[in-house]
Amino acid sequence: MRILGINALFHDPAAALVIDGRTVAAAEEERFSRRKHGKRPVPFSAWELPEQAAAWCLKRAGLRPQDLDAVAYSFDPALARPADAMGLDDPWDHLRLTYAREAPGFLGTVLPGLDPEAVRFVPHHLAHAASGAFAAPGGGDCSVLVLDGRGERASHLAARRVGDRLESLRAQDLPHSLGLVYEELTGHLGFLRSSDEFKVMALASHGTPRMLAELRRYVYPTGDGGFHAAGVPWHEFCAPRGPDEPWTRDHADVAASAQAVLEETLLDLVRWLHGRTHDRVLTLAGGVALNCVANSRIAREGPFSRVWVQPAAGDAGTALGGALLLSAGAGDGPEPMPGADLGRDWSDAELGAWLKTAAVPFERPADIAATVAGTLADNGIVAWFQGRSEYGPRALGHRSLLAHPGHAGNLERLNDVKGREQFRPVAPMVLADRAAEIFEGPLPSPYMLFVHDVAPAWRERIPAVVHVDGTARIQTVDPAREPLVAAVLTGFERLTGLPVVVNTSLNTAGRPMVDDPRDALECFGSSPVDLLAIGPYAIRRADLFRTGEGGVPR
Repeated sequence: MRILGINALFHDPAAALVIDGRTVAAAEEERFSRRKHGKRPVPFSAWELPEQAAAWCLKRAGLRPQDLDAVAYSFDPALARPADAMGLDDPWDHLRLTYAREAPGFLGTVLPGLDPEAVRFVPHHLAHAASGAFAAPGGGDCSVLVLDGRGERASHLAARRVGDRLESLRAQDLPHSLGLVYEELTGHLGFLRSSDEFKVMALASHGTPRMLAELRRYVYPTGDGGFHAAGVPWHEFCAPRGPDEPWTRDHADVAASAQAVLEETLLDLVRWLHGRTHDRVLTLAGGVALNCVANSRIAREGPFSRVWVQPAAGDAGTALGGALLLSAGAGDGPEPMPGADLGRDWSDAELGAWLKTAAVPFERPADIAATVAGTLADNGIVAWFQGRSEYGPRALGHRSLLAHPGHAGNLERLNDVKGREQFRPVAPMVLADRAAEIFEGPLPSPYMLFVHDVAPAWRERIPAVVHVDGTARIQTVDPAREPLVAAVLTGFERLTGLPVVVNTSLNTAGRPMVDDPRDALECFGSSPVDLLAIGPYAIRRADLFRTGEGGVPR
């Protein structure tokens, strides 16, 4: 079965292709359109489809739209209720339902040759659940917990994978939503709602949860696998912050309190689910599962032996989940996803042609990993563009900015390069077999979805990656899976004695992650980055801006 998954209705439009149960390609529309998150999650944008991502997925596999057996659309309008009946204040929400109902026809237009009858509506939270339970390594029975802002009529699903089926156990109806409560606070604190929630998580580390007791009046578990989460009067907790205003202690403390009550509620939901299933493995999906601080507490204090989080846990992941769900239902045993590198790539020859067309000075060193390690050891910043781009919001060694972790000033330096707030941390990457001596937490951690305590002996050695609370959101690197990244880490340690390198996403604030060579060149040309390593080629900033040169390999 050849099944294309589509996420479109709310935000992070994406497409994914599953053939005979195997994930072949997955990509987010923002990487093609260069609009962060693809679009804003408003009813008037609900008609927009990930047409470029979908076309690329088909091209990757050499398929035409008429070759598809089915298309999974990750929202079922038949399950939805009017917004006011769900306690939501959204007078234009009916537009979403109209656009969802017409999605088969819209898809037939943007993918000429596709039979609209091939489109299947997949319930939103089942698509999320499938993206976790069916994509997780191991492929066995497991529990799955989904939490986000909203789906058709709920904001949560507790379920279980049994064989190639998903059994729903509990759902929390709207308006109660942990995701929406966190979104509301994001807006109250002056950040972009449904986009910048991770900034609230980072800010929380700078505060204390002194408002927790009061916040528990509005957000709490109900003891039956559900929760209450609605009606928080954020203005009573602290004054709203303007987007360009400095944050205050009150802002940090309310963020810390919200983070704490979220973690408490999640732990109760996890314990209830384990009490029903007694599984060893828990998989997490939905936008709330991108909260790596909460994930770590679930792994540390929860009853499950292992916790796995879908790397594209937000709505983009429902494109993959919907396709996997239909694939499983058709009898194609879904295979675990091979990794997050499911997007576009280019051959060495194609990259060389891009560089010649751009008329930039470049070289092809004998060992690009050694060249990068040397630049990092000299405290240079490297833009790293290698292989297939990542699916999901994390840079995982394919579209990354790399730096030396041993200089504390590199945190401020990287945040300046990216145009970000200075309270935000950057992440370390480390070889998987070295991680346990430096970091304490769930291992391996290949997708940056947990935070780890940094061993006291290492905090002064790698200060750039140590957050204010003594933690780091790490990426472990398996040399068998990522040999080139592993070679950089090995070379860097040989030169510096440090087995850790800073890794943050290759983009600037408000822009999607770099995806194609043009994006890489634009980002490199406009940011104070010392070296661009693009495939086997290296471009040095000093050479790029030297007059009288360009376009000729050395």
